[in-house]
Amino acid sequence: MSEAGKRNPACAIDAIGLKTTGTVRYNFGAAELYEEAIRRGEARLTAHGALVAETGQHTGRSPKDKFVVRDDSVAAHVWWDNNKAITPAQFETLLADFRAHAATLDLYVQDLVGGADTELQLKTRVVTELAWHSLFIRNLLIRPEAAELDSFVPGMTIIDLPSFRADPARHGSRTETIIAVDLTRKIVLIGGTSYAGEMKKSVFTMLNYLLPAQGVMPMHCSANEGPAGDTAIFFGLSGTGKTTLSADPSRTLIGDDEHGWGAHGIFNFEGGCYAKTIRLSAEAEPEIFATTQRFGTVLENVVLDAGRVPDFDDGRMTENTRCAYPLDFIPNASRTGRASHPRNVIMLTADAFGVMPPIARLTPAQAMYHFLSGYTAKVAGTEKGVTEPEATFSTCFGAPFMPRHPSEYGNLLRDLIARHKVDCWLVNTGWTGGAYGTGKRMPIKATRALLAAALDGSLKSATFRTDANFGFEVPVSVPGVDSAILDPRSTWADKAAYDRQAAKLVGMFAVNFEKFEPHVDASVLGAAPRLQQAAE
Repeated sequence: MSEAGKRNPACAIDAIGLKTTGTVRYNFGAAELYEEAIRRGEARLTAHGALVAETGQHTGRSPKDKFVVRDDSVAAHVWWDNNKAITPAQFETLLADFRAHAATLDLYVQDLVGGADTELQLKTRVVTELAWHSLFIRNLLIRPEAAELDSFVPGMTIIDLPSFRADPARHGSRTETIIAVDLTRKIVLIGGTSYAGEMKKSVFTMLNYLLPAQGVMPMHCSANEGPAGDTAIFFGLSGTGKTTLSADPSRTLIGDDEHGWGAHGIFNFEGGCYAKTIRLSAEAEPEIFATTQRFGTVLENVVLDAGRVPDFDDGRMTENTRCAYPLDFIPNASRTGRASHPRNVIMLTADAFGVMPPIARLTPAQAMYHFLSGYTAKVAGTEKGVTEPEATFSTCFGAPFMPRHPSEYGNLLRDLIARHKVDCWLVNTGWTGGAYGTGKRMPIKATRALLAAALDGSLKSATFRTDANFGFEVPVSVPGVDSAILDPRSTWADKAAYDRQAAKLVGMFAVNFEKFEPHVDASVLGAAPRLQQAAE
């Protein structure tokens, strides 16, 4: 085995039983990884200096191929309704086969950190088969100082071998693709997929398991901080505006995707961003667009024109085109990844039914209810067979990454909200004046004005009404915002149609929440919209 890059015995991959007759490259920087990826034919250079790679058949995560080792130490703590299990023996066989598969491969190793809070960080060693994967994860996680690498001892190890093919009969997998997570030994094995996002989400999954036991809330959210030190966090599923609304040039960006909330406040899990680029433009999102024009950024599945200029409007490979870049590529990004306890929690939804108001104030119990529900909606045409708005509920705004039962995260969030007297808001970036196809998208100018009023505290002094269907408080008027959109029913020409649509959505919330009812107290049950409606 030949080796390249700075290392010492603590870095050796044989600590996890990996041996190869190929070359192992330790902690290569961006320039070296560019050279490797291009030399090996893994990626191409764009006209502006970014690296672009294609991920083949897997252009997104493979949640159905993710498995958790069910051993005695985790069996009672994992939400098995949401996490598929494999046995310790199956994982041991898989690990042995990964070692055998890697025995002749060139490998790349990055020693990185998950978590900007030094008391809670998870030191992570990532071993990859692909050079561009090594650059991707180097961009996404936190890079230690060079002097720290000499004594780096990982608490978690990820081995990512896209050319490995799992055997369902031998390994307990569903297909040839597998993401296997051993929470006890803190090892993740990724095979049969080149989608780099699996690595980043594996770290998130591990922290989501480890941190609640320490009283720390892991969150699938973005976060920013105002000039006065007022921190806000933004929960939201894809398409709700989580990245766009948190990227406010007047506020410091803490991070765009994964954070913890502990004794010292908010801290980013990551050292980079993984932004969608489909239909990205310099006009709409200048900060993110600028990162795609520079050396060091990794583009995934982005089509290049004849001059190697990215065509962000071309989704022929996937609508899930992405760019991965270090957080310091964003001018107003935090250099520490840490901030104070939040003053505001924003839960974003894109309600395609046209029922929800553009903003509502939530009690702590209502916040827990909507956090556990994790509601947004798909619109017609986004997926084959979707012909009308379709409700989507992803508990905790990130069900695929939650090893523990949602009630654990919900109780943690509610306690933190109460302890720090946080204001909670539900913001609808979806439709008004009718459902998708009839109404129109909520004006972004109005959303930003309402959000600004919530964050600067002025919205708290508004006059509020109680929504008849959901029971939360809705402002009656806000300076600079058309008062008509604050009352969704008044924006519908057919009021009876609105009532039917509202009743339909309330019913969907009720059915979805049935599985959580045994795990929450009376105050949260009382926050359910079906109960509020019944009281009318």
